Amino acid sequence: MQFSEASSYLERLEKTASRNQITEILSDLYKKCSKEEIDKITYLVLGQLAPNYKGIVLNIAEKMMFRVFSKAYKMEIGEVRKLFKVKGDLGEVALSLAKSKKDLSVVEVYERLMAISEAGGAGSQERKVVLMAELLSSLNPLSAKYVSRIPVGRLRLGFSDMTILDSLSFMLTKDKSKRKEIENAFNVSCDIGRIASLIKAKGMNGIKDITPQAGIPIRPSLCERLPSAEKILEKVGKTVYVEPKYDGFRSQIHIYEEEGKKKVAIFSRNLESTTAMFPDLVEVIEKIKVKSAIFDGEAIGYDPKNDKFLPFQETIQRKRKHGIEKAAVDFPLRLFLFDVLFLNGKSLLEVPFSERRSFLEKVDLGGTKTIEIARQVKTDNADTIRDLIKKYLSEGLEGAVIKKIDAPYKAGGRGYHWVKYKKTTVKGVADTIDCLVLGVNKGKGKRTGFGVGAFLVGIKDKDTFKSVSKIGTGLSDEQWRELDRRTRALEVKVKPTSYEVDKNLTPDVWVKPSLVVEILADEITRSPIHKAGLALRFPRLIKFRDEKGPSEVTTLEELQKLYQMQKV
Repeated sequence: MQFSEASSYLERLEKTASRNQITEILSDLYKKCSKEEIDKITYLVLGQLAPNYKGIVLNIAEKMMFRVFSKAYKMEIGEVRKLFKVKGDLGEVALSLAKSKKDLSVVEVYERLMAISEAGGAGSQERKVVLMAELLSSLNPLSAKYVSRIPVGRLRLGFSDMTILDSLSFMLTKDKSKRKEIENAFNVSCDIGRIASLIKAKGMNGIKDITPQAGIPIRPSLCERLPSAEKILEKVGKTVYVEPKYDGFRSQIHIYEEEGKKKVAIFSRNLESTTAMFPDLVEVIEKIKVKSAIFDGEAIGYDPKNDKFLPFQETIQRKRKHGIEKAAVDFPLRLFLFDVLFLNGKSLLEVPFSERRSFLEKVDLGGTKTIEIARQVKTDNADTIRDLIKKYLSEGLEGAVIKKIDAPYKAGGRGYHWVKYKKTTVKGVADTIDCLVLGVNKGKGKRTGFGVGAFLVGIKDKDTFKSVSKIGTGLSDEQWRELDRRTRALEVKVKPTSYEVDKNLTPDVWVKPSLVVEILADEITRSPIHKAGLALRFPRLIKFRDEKGPSEVTTLEELQKLYQMQKV
């Protein structure tokens, strides 16, 4: 397939707001492309070159793209900047400047972008500029429009992996009947391009034998919420396991062999590789005596002098690209393993939790104090659950997770196999709410110096983010300044297509989908103005959730459950 033909589909997708229509357009694209192209097309329509966990990026910033345009279209960089100020979008700039009638295939465009991503070492920035300029000058205007948006993460098509799954089902059956089965495969092997290739080549038979593979992350299992210890015993089981809930980095640990060498990979909650950030953990994980394994766990900051856990605000200091070695000394981590999903070549996903725990307890962790198996208490008593909550909170932890004894591991699933119970559970809203910052209003009066006076947040509903609260109080002075610093770097001139916001709530500045915040509210109420149909009463900022991405914010379905739980 030529990239010009693929671009015509991208144009249709950009102009379409209906999720059903987007699904059908994508399925048409998938029907036309070949089995050798479908994985590359899948990555490109998501604005990527590979799954997030591989960490393959172009490393070309917006200012660098001005140099690319200058070289590709032979004009002064000052003129490019002026044009960008008028257009407000790199794609529209490329559309107006490109004159070529040339065309490249989808595979050629993909391979040239990959070559740009692989350019490294001395002088790599200039090589990237030259290579990107050569690519754009080889494309017609519409193709150049979409390719130029990819390096800066602004393809603006308004859908996610989940819509891709729907489209693959449509490709096969003209409906979503195969979606669940496809999603189950994706939950176990989070390379959506690979899933697409297998389905294109062999239909549903292509994914029937997908099993966990160390080195490819599994979508993590998630917790439900319940309002009381009694309700937990009623819903989860008469007897349950109670474990501490750690307030740190969800860490999926992979151990495997590659070219005869033992390898370690660590993946975050949103399936990004964090291996390079935690060299201290990698060093001790290498000592675990297994041939291959996938563990589920949590890494949390720890003060060995005082034998106490660090608050999340200090633990988060470990999430960085620079100064890693010093951060490892200043903010040491403890890794708590609470599940094993794959061990020595065998999948344990369908094994009951009690048996998985037995396997975990038999693993030789190498005799280090840095890695521990999470504590666990078996009980059938509501008072015991409450006592354990108090104990964990007194230790600086977030609460408890109560687990169903005989449940399989539900990859990518949220259910009553795991229930979280936090200090907010005992009254009011049963949990904090993870929201996406949609936009900000500039500060007035005292807050002029902060830069931000209020901000608009939303929750997730399929591939859209619907407003749920406008927050103007509940932040410290330092939090306002921090919010201003963070949002300035994420400002966009046009409302992202995935945002649903009433025109009366339009902020002064839109913020691209990136910044996740944890919000505590006294109550969830019905709302005629917020697109979620619900609103947060007396919301306040708990913390910035740097370890979470937009796909992990609270969903509308979850918020509706929290609303109903208030009535219990």
